[in-house]
This record gives sequence, C-alpha cells and structure tokens, in this order.
Amino acid sequence: MNFQTDAQKDCYQKVANWLAEYDSVTKPVPQTPIFSLQSGSATALIDISPFGDQEAAICVWSYVATEVEISDDLLLFLLKQNDIFRFGGFSMADDGDIRFHVTLLGSSCQQNEFKLALTEVLESADRYDDQIVQRWGGRRATDDLF
Repeated sequence: MNFQTDAQKDCYQKVANWLAEYDSVTKPVPQTPIFSLQSGSATALIDISPFGDQEAAICVWSYVATEVEISDDLLLFLLKQNDIFRFGGFSMADDGDIRFHVTLLGSSCQQNEFKLALTEVLESADRYDDQIVQRWGGRRATDDLF
C-alpha cells in the first residue's frame, strides 16, 4: 500500500487493528487506505487520509440515499437534523447523493471515540435512508448494491 505520509500509515494500522474485531470489514478498493463495514441497510466507509504532513484524518461516512429529488424542503430537513446530532452530520455529494459522516483526528483518536463515530454513521444511515426515500423519493444507497 502506498501511503502519502507516515502519519497516514500509522493511523491506518491503528484503525485496522480496531476493525479486526468486526466480521464484515472489507477493503473495497485494493491497495487504498479505505475500509468498508456493512450493518443493516447501511455501509460505512472508513477512509484514512493525510491531513498536512504530520497528521491524518479518519473519515467515517455512509451513503444514505441516491437519486433523491433535491428540494428546499429536503435541504431544510437535513440542516435541522444536523443541529440535533451529537456527533456527525449530513452532507451532499456534487451529484446530489446524501451522505452521513464523521471526521476524526487520527493521532488523538481513541478506540472508544472511533467506535462511537462508526456506530453513529451506521445507525444514522440505517435510520434515515427509509425516511428520506419515502418522503423525497430516490433509492436507499444499499439498493444499488443488490
């Protein structure tokens, strides 16, 4: 695997060790610092990225819904939901796909913080995918996998 910095490499190994206890972890793109974990109707991606020369970021995220009709009502809903989350929030890709994400600082991240972030992403994506698709159309992100 090609890492851009030593911090990214160290963080990747730390996260790999933490993920060893999960049964459904995969590396979706070989030779990249990305892991994947499935739970319910959600798939979390864990991407270890360099953050400057001396740090790494742990980005934990999940697609929630795709092909959704973007409206002011939907955007207001997502923004209001972001206000009540204790950890993480919704974002939108350039193509309109809705995601839920949490970003952690690699060097200071502890295992319990990582587990909380992973749980928040998986549970939020699983909880909101049906609600968003039912109200605004589109597809749950995992519908594209089957």
